[in-house]
Amino acid sequence: MLPLEGTLLEKLRKIEALHAGTKVDGEREAARRAAERIRARIAELRGREQDVELLYRLPDPWKRQLFVALCRRYGLKPFREAGRRSTTIQVRAPKTFHDQTLWPEYRALAEELDAHLRELTQRVIREAIDDDVSEAAEAPKALPAANR
Repeated sequence: MLPLEGTLLEKLRKIEALHAGTKVDGEREAARRAAERIRARIAELRGREQDVELLYRLPDPWKRQLFVALCRRYGLKPFREAGRRSTTIQVRAPKTFHDQTLWPEYRALAEELDAHLRELTQRVIREAIDDDVSEAAEAPKALPAANR
């Protein structure tokens, strides 16, 4: 495993621990316990409120894969009704869980993953293609051609 990947995994575990309400950081056992606490929270919420079905539109395939994996980690069954676009994911769970745990945790994980992928992409481009990884320069708009 590359050092950068190890750092990413540790950060992702810390995010999960934060959303599970635990103070233990970084180790696999802590991540397992955090997931157990979140599954217990879902069960407790289901005792107080009914599941609702929420629809998520996730056009980025990497983030969609992350969201589906996060749902499955917590025992939820993400699905897509026949005829829906592949960018649509549906999940049934208590609304409180959607609002206070699932979506905020997903957003934090996706942000961390974006930062990691951005850094990795820039490093690969710098090392294999060109040192300049800045955006393209903005040029002034061309004047319209004169009527003839």
